[in-house]
Amino acid sequence: MHKTKSDFLQEIVEAYRKAGEPWPATARRLAAWAVREGHWKPHAKNLIGQCAAEIAAAMRQEYFTDPQGRRVRKKHAYRATTEMADGTEEQMYFWIDMTDAPHDQVELAFLFQRKLIVGDCKQLKTDVDSYNENNPHGYYVEVSFTFVDDMAEAEQPTTYPGL
Repeated sequence: MHKTKSDFLQEIVEAYRKAGEPWPATARRLAAWAVREGHWKPHAKNLIGQCAAEIAAAMRQEYFTDPQGRRVRKKHAYRATTEMADGTEEQMYFWIDMTDAPHDQVELAFLFQRKLIVGDCKQLKTDVDSYNENNPHGYYVEVSFTFVDDMAEAEQPTTYPGL
């Protein structure tokens, strides 16, 4: 059976733990150990992927202040299926600048981001349910997936004029 890249990287994490390295650990500490121990070496494809990931991270961190004074993310991604030269289709992620992108692309980007949030919530619920049903200590973690109060709190000012 062919090992996926995720399988390979997960094996590095297990090797790190078996080596008695500090745990819990940051991904950066894990990566430094993997490179130092020769478990991971960059390939041209990996370098391009790493560069793309860094560029995407930088785009996610670009903000501007709108006329109402809100801090707004400027660049957004959406997923679309594109026909390749050989006739096959591939899902690709396209980045837009919401200040000059067409409305349909902005809408796709916002809907895509919402789907990512829902996916994260679904996985978190699965993880919490599993922990609650299987931890040996009988502890229970309660997580609310209703965000109305969180959103109202997040919209409150954090600074107050004249203070």
